[in-house]
Parts: sequence; C-alpha cells; structure tokens
Amino acid sequence: MPSLAPTPSLSRFVEDVRVMEAVGDSPFEVELLPDGRTGIYYRLTDGGRSADLTVAGPRTRAKFKRATGVVHAVVFQFRPGWSTAVLGVATSELTDRVVHLQDLWGHAADDLRDELIAAGSVPVAIARLTDALAVRTRAALESSSARIARRAAHLLEGDEVRVERVAAQLGVTARHLRRAFTESVGIGPKEFARAARLQRAVRLATTSTDWGRIAAAAGYYDQAHLITDFRALVGLTPGAFVKRATDRAAPHQDAAPPGLSVSSNRRAAPVAMLRP
Repeated sequence: MPSLAPTPSLSRFVEDVRVMEAVGDSPFEVELLPDGRTGIYYRLTDGGRSADLTVAGPRTRAKFKRATGVVHAVVFQFRPGWSTAVLGVATSELTDRVVHLQDLWGHAADDLRDELIAAGSVPVAIARLTDALAVRTRAALESSSARIARRAAHLLEGDEVRVERVAAQLGVTARHLRRAFTESVGIGPKEFARAARLQRAVRLATTSTDWGRIAAAAGYYDQAHLITDFRALVGLTPGAFVKRATDRAAPHQDAAPPGLSVSSNRRAAPVAMLRP
C-alpha cells in the first residue's frame, strides 16, 4: 500500500495519505495496529456505484479482517493531536470506534461522498478530499491542550518513554498531561508510548529476525517483554505476526497499485489500512 506525502496545505495536520486498490477479486487483508492515529477513510464499493466515508479513531488493540467488494480505498491519516481541530470532536470520543463522517460534518459529508463517487479515479478522489480538508483546516482552532499533546507525542515517539519526564520537560503536571493527551490524541501518553514501541518493533522486524536485538532497539526491557506486549496489543507472538504478514504479501508481491508515485515519508510497517 503506497504512502503519499500530503500537500503542503495539509502537511501540518495530515501525516500521510494511503491508497489501496483491489487486485482482481481478491479480498483486502486488513490489519490495524495500535499507533495513536485517527484517520478519515474513503472506500469505493459495489463496482464504483457506492461509497462510504468514515472516521476511525485510535486503536488500543489490533484488529484483523477481510474486506470484500472494495474497488479502492483512500486514508487520510492525521498527525497525533490534530484530528480534534479538523473533525470538531474530542479524539477521546473516537477511541476504538468507527463513525460515519456524516455524524460529525452533517450534510457536507454526504455532498463530499457524492463528489468522490463521481471522481472516477484515485488521484481525483484524493484531490477532492484534500480540498474538503483544506477548507476545514483554515477554520481550525488550536487549543493549548492540543499543543501540549502534540509536543508530548513527539517526545514519546523519540527516546523518552516516561510520562513524568515528558511532563516535566513541558512544564506541566503528569495529571495535566494525561488529561490533555487523552482528549487530543484519544489514548493516554503511557498507552501512546507503548504503541510507539510496538511500531518500532514492527519496522525493525522488516529487516531482522533477531528478536533480542529488535527488543533492545525498540525500547523493551528484553525479548520476553516484547513478546508479552505483542500478545497483549496484537494477539499474536512477534514471529506469528511476521509470518502472517509474509504469507499475506506473497500472492501479491508483484502487484503494485498503478498511477501514483510513492513516498515513504512515514513508518514502513506491513499494515494495510482500510475501514475497521
């Protein structure tokens, strides 16, 4: 699944744009791993005659499913702490949920869906979604809580893992940080740091099978800690997860979605994004 850099007008809010297109009649193998992100999902279905627009909040546990009847899908994934300003609802209200965009934007979402069905191609659909989001971002209000949450997320995805130290660096109490972070990101800072550690391990596993080294590099105490976290968050051992991803990719390893340039501007994890 290609990951595209967002346009400059959206790069402040949107982390990346992801695209998936059907290969024949094969169903999409969908994997959603915890990563502290919220996204808008557009799916063209029923041979191009129907579509849906949904918002998927941050997940606290992985979800796997097969999606059938999808022609293509586009995901606009927000940077941590920015979705509230664009969607108009606290991200904590979206955690582990999928809601129709109409529930948040009303008839404007229906009009946008109709435009996307009429778009006829992925690039045009991306342009329509970009325009709609650009209108929303121009009117977006930035709260002090969201600013704190975004700065904390940046630290937690770096080398810092202790919430108390992050709070101290930002000049707030740990309690205030937890409240601001949960409202704006959808999960607590401790859970976000755990998801970030998992994502690091998944990335490292694409080039190594030495789980001891992967555990140390990703920030786990040891290999046993990594295995325990994988089982808790993903429901699989690390080895089983990698084998599943390898087996899933093998039949379609030569089938790349056409017509779009790919930019690896974000995490290169084997995670297929569609509607949960």
